[in-house]
Amino acid sequence: MKKVITVMIMVFSIVTLVGCGSATNNTPPAESSATDTATVQKTENRILKDSSDSSSENSTSDSGSKILVAYFSRAGENYNVGTVEKGNTQIMAEMIAEETGGTLFKVETVTPYPSSYDECTDVAKQEQNDNARPELKEAVDDFDDYDTIILGFPIWWGDMPMAMYTFLESYDFSGKTVLPFNTHEGSGEAGTTGKIQSALPQATALEGLAVQGKTAQEDRNDTMTTIQKWLSQNEIN
Repeated sequence: MKKVITVMIMVFSIVTLVGCGSATNNTPPAESSATDTATVQKTENRILKDSSDSSSENSTSDSGSKILVAYFSRAGENYNVGTVEKGNTQIMAEMIAEETGGTLFKVETVTPYPSSYDECTDVAKQEQNDNARPELKEAVDDFDDYDTIILGFPIWWGDMPMAMYTFLESYDFSGKTVLPFNTHEGSGEAGTTGKIQSALPQATALEGLAVQGKTAQEDRNDTMTTIQKWLSQNEIN
């Protein structure tokens, strides 16, 4: 009888040990797996949120540009480059806008200039003699929001086209920084930086950039390199 009882006690002990061993081996991994899954999910959610916040901040920064690239340019027949679909100055303006993230604005007159080079120069000379202010087609939206204005134009008869004077007199440039650039065929900047500063005493005119129109049309890589250097010198990014 004692042997039977002893055997039963041994059997009971073995069963109990086996059961406990099974619980010890299986339960913790199951809990660990659930905990790991929850941790991974929380981490993924945090990463997605951080990414979303970063994207939103970058978008706000990009769309909040304070640079306006306003330019006058004329296609058609041009001196030394023939008949072109895109004006010399427009080519530069688009490059500058690309580099700075600035907003492009094309200065256009209500009455278009002739596409013929000779006819256009006659009109331009008459406007200059009359100190005319040609009427412009459109105005800049929210001009006051921009603090840097990059102005582009060709040199006509040793000066800016008169339409650019209309543009300068149409807005309040108080406290703004102005960077002029121009295309030409031998006259350089023709003193236009000084004329802009005189016309806008309430603004600060920085060093201008003059590029030959033929170079802008036919050597885009060289033109872009020149623009990048100019922007860097003026600390415009």
